[in-house]
Amino acid sequence: MKKLIISILTIALPIVAAQAQPSAADADALARDGKYAEAADAYEAVLNTGMESADLYYNLGYSYFKQGMLGKAILNFERCQRLNPSDPDVTANLAQAYALTDKMQEIEPLFVSELWNGFCDSLSSDGWAVVFVILFFLVMAGLGCFFFVDSVAMRKAGFFSAAVLTLFAIMSLSISLRKRADILNSNEAIIMVSSATLATSPDKNGTEMAVLHEGTKVIIVDELGEWIEVKLKDGNVGWLLLSNVEKI
Repeated sequence: MKKLIISILTIALPIVAAQAQPSAADADALARDGKYAEAADAYEAVLNTGMESADLYYNLGYSYFKQGMLGKAILNFERCQRLNPSDPDVTANLAQAYALTDKMQEIEPLFVSELWNGFCDSLSSDGWAVVFVILFFLVMAGLGCFFFVDSVAMRKAGFFSAAVLTLFAIMSLSISLRKRADILNSNEAIIMVSSATLATSPDKNGTEMAVLHEGTKVIIVDELGEWIEVKLKDGNVGWLLLSNVEKI
């Protein structure tokens, strides 16, 4: 009897725990009812189970934004955009959220660089991986024409198309890997406190350069103990306490 009870508990407890765990649908329902604080907690609980998606980050960011929690809103919108860079909704929400943060004169990127970045951001890492797979099979088809078709014209077309498509396949794979590396090893962070002092050196006696506010994005250049060296979008470089930011 004791063994039977233990067996029943072993089966029943995980089921009960799973039922008690909030789902994305539960969190969506809370958000639709305007219960944004409860919805944010539910979305966070879902993410803590290991689930991850652009929709989850977007909805979590929106729930924080409706509560006026600018840092957490921008952080999750940014995480959403990394997974789905072509989503116009998250782009619009990020623009709206950043309009409420520190105003800086951003260094304009070169036109060619901006064009290339826009091209790379047209698909996610997974999207570029799919493009690579498609191109790989097209390359194989071209090589098949070259080796197994009797027509000289078809063989030439197969060879040159395979050569060109190979270059595009390599490019799509490299973009996919780079975007995946950016997700896994982000050097960008969001200020999560109401205000943070940007200093000239990594100590509390450093000269104050500026005061940055919640939601401002920085690029991490270096880390030293509890301090990080950051670069701002206006080109200025200084030191912040690591506890003031959260990496995207």
